[in-house]
Amino acid sequence: MKKSLSFVPPNGVHIILDLYECSDSSLLDSPEKIKEILLKSLEKTKATLIDIKIHKFSPFGVSGFALISESHISIHTWPENKYAGVDIYTCGEKTFPENAIDLFIEELKSKKPSIIKIERGIYAKK
Repeated sequence: MKKSLSFVPPNGVHIILDLYECSDSSLLDSPEKIKEILLKSLEKTKATLIDIKIHKFSPFGVSGFALISESHISIHTWPENKYAGVDIYTCGEKTFPENAIDLFIEELKSKKPSIIKIERGIYAKK
């Protein structure tokens, strides 16, 4: 008889932000600004930074990824479309991913944000 593994998946919240109509596309094309916003989001969410990576694309666009103890926060920008996609995924009860939503919307000057919140893991609402 096979033994069943006892596994309890983590309790997590995944926020997906689609930031449309960002009024200043130069912000979306600035690796420095994207890094600054990611670092501010860590403060807002109370997340613990492990590493951060920023990549500038040619001719335009930036991707940024913050690996955190609780999971990750990432952003990908398309300045030519005045759009940014943001994922904020944290696990546990000591972080507050919702606290970073307004930060991304305001810093990137999105006039038309779309917000999706997904509860993940065994404690997710069904």
